[in-house]
Amino acid sequence: MIELRHLRYFEAVATEMNFSRAAQRLHMAQPPLSRQIQQLEEELGAQLLDRKARPMQLTPAGRFFLEQAVQLQARLRETAEATRRIAHGQRAWFGIGFVPSMLYGLLPELIRRFRAAHPEVEVSLSELTTVQQADALKAGRIDVGFGRLALGDPEIQAETVLEEGVVAALPARHALLRHERVGLALLADEPLILYPARPRPSYADQVLQMFRGHGLSPRVAMEANELQTAIGLVAAGIGVALVPESVRRLHRDDVDYRPLAEAGVVSPVIMNFRAGDGSGLLGRLRELVGERA
Repeated sequence: MIELRHLRYFEAVATEMNFSRAAQRLHMAQPPLSRQIQQLEEELGAQLLDRKARPMQLTPAGRFFLEQAVQLQARLRETAEATRRIAHGQRAWFGIGFVPSMLYGLLPELIRRFRAAHPEVEVSLSELTTVQQADALKAGRIDVGFGRLALGDPEIQAETVLEEGVVAALPARHALLRHERVGLALLADEPLILYPARPRPSYADQVLQMFRGHGLSPRVAMEANELQTAIGLVAAGIGVALVPESVRRLHRDDVDYRPLAEAGVVSPVIMNFRAGDGSGLLGRLRELVGERA
């Protein structure tokens, strides 16, 4: 089992690129440090260090693991500090999860207003897919999640905040830009950039259903994990994408947007929270959402 000490030990070795210096930094002997790193590699089933290289180097797996280890430890330190503040009565805590596209719509203003109204509250923000938000809500890691799917879970209550229009993201100077509105039939003939690739179900499935609901089968060229990656692929001329209308705020000279010719093609903004949660902070946030939406 990987433990926190393994992350700390590996970061020291990866930073120093020398077991002796890393051991001194950790105030321990070199042989047990070497054994700990070997145990970590065995647990992962991956070689993290190229010990034959001179000087020693990280393998590609090692570079990836180092990045994750640093982030995990930083997150742990932040969590520990927030926990101490809460335990000492200095601040309450409220967790908000969100899918990336929410940052182009109502969420930034909502967070500003909530923090201004409750400066004593430690607001934690987590970028999570809607499916990941379900697990985070049940585990208590967040108190509310903003996504585009109703989770269909009896433990989670969903409220549709608004129905957001969908627009086509097209490369600059694309032939379809001559239309003021673009029909789904025309877009189905274009290579489609779909996101997120995983986990599913997700907004990607909503996009596919938009086409299927009109008897169309889109031609998926690529799947991207992130919204901005999808927009970048559109800019590169790889294909077109369907995105929530608020994404138009992501201004790029190499991407243009067109509304759809079909009426009623929308993507909902859904607020998910634990069923039966009567906390005052959640109630206040729901009030702000109602005012903003």
